[in-house]
Amino acid sequence: MIGVSIVNVTSYTGLELLRLLAQHPHFVVRSVTARSAAGKRLAEVFPQFAAAATSNIDPHLLITEEPEQTDLAFVCLPHAAAAEAVLSLLERGTKVIDLSADFRLRDAALYEEWYKHTHPAPALLETAVYGLCERYRGRIEGASLVANPGCYATAAILGLMPALAAGIVGPDIIIDGKSGVSGAGRSLTLGTHFAEANEDVSAYSLLGHRHLPEITQELEAAARASGHPVEGSLRVTFIPHLIPMTRGILATCYADLNVDAAYAVSSTEEVRALYQEYYAHEPFVHVVDSAPHTKWTYGNNNCLVYPMVDTRTGRLLVISCLDNLVKGAAGQAIQNANRLYGFAEATGLTAMPLYP
Repeated sequence: MIGVSIVNVTSYTGLELLRLLAQHPHFVVRSVTARSAAGKRLAEVFPQFAAAATSNIDPHLLITEEPEQTDLAFVCLPHAAAAEAVLSLLERGTKVIDLSADFRLRDAALYEEWYKHTHPAPALLETAVYGLCERYRGRIEGASLVANPGCYATAAILGLMPALAAGIVGPDIIIDGKSGVSGAGRSLTLGTHFAEANEDVSAYSLLGHRHLPEITQELEAAARASGHPVEGSLRVTFIPHLIPMTRGILATCYADLNVDAAYAVSSTEEVRALYQEYYAHEPFVHVVDSAPHTKWTYGNNNCLVYPMVDTRTGRLLVISCLDNLVKGAAGQAIQNANRLYGFAEATGLTAMPLYP
């Protein structure tokens, strides 16, 4: 068994890691940290684990301020604080999957622009691997540091990557993203109080969400790698919305079709065939026959993708959805951990979605 630590276990992503790792055949949780709960036993803070003890999860595990020595650590801290923890863990010889944004962007100046913070470890940006198995699985296996993608970014990239890779769309892209309240994290804020968020839908980060440079970086990279680079750079508009539900992300993506491209498509049948071929061997990305609902992915690691052509406007429309805490965070982190150690990517992640 491979011993793992969860750094900041009291976060939603930390708790979701516990839930998913409880049934994993190869990973066992040896250490959990949380400064606010240090000195308490896991089941004292989260009684649900007292009744759900497994060989992988000890409800009497002591929560500490610093992680013990383990083979692998999942870091669930906010940006900046995460980078400092990652540095310390790597120096100890621990492999790290970082669920913050600290190592997703390859350009330290771009990180500083979007996160308003000088990067604590810019040298590691060159060696950190972006943890999207659907694109970088060959690099993830054997890596020391994996940067887990953002939840909105995962939905948008998986929705648009086949089109950019095939060169069938132009550089102008619009992404309308909608997320459940858990995407804001567990810290108390006025906007996520029940009375504020319930029966309300609101747009935010209208001048640019922090996942925007991540989306642009990876879509441009996919286009270059496939020999279909866009002229100049992508012009991506991304507007996220807060929806009064606990989990789920729905991304509706729009892009103009390249009518003069060598690989131009003009029908939904053609674009669906392209997407089905691209994701034919992916365990967690599924091209579906109708526009997906977020409940179709509630609690599991799937990303559902529905591409179509709007023949009236000549645009590609892609709807993708996933659970922001699973494929958008903890589930994807375990998928990366499986790849890191050479296990089948679906190991421990085959749960069906909850419905209703």
